[in-house]
Amino acid sequence: MKTKSLPLSKAAKGSRLVILDVPDGRAGAQLLRLGVTKGELIQCLERLPGGTVVVLKHRQEIAIGVGLAAHILVAHAAPEL
Repeated sequence: MKTKSLPLSKAAKGSRLVILDVPDGRAGAQLLRLGVTKGELIQCLERLPGGTVVVLKHRQEIAIGVGLAAHILVAHAAPEL
């Protein structure tokens, strides 16, 4: 079964996600410093006016602007048991 990917900017509030791809270059380096890398599990906490997405990763809240969030590919993660 193929995993359906979507940009982080389109993720629904409250959804559990796995990061499939992050951009290269300066933006990718910034995300790497925050620990936002391929394979990480995150949760979409908020979608703010203007498109900013707030995600939770290991009890750390990270706000990601809409431009950058559009270039981060995610997929829905399996629900916790």
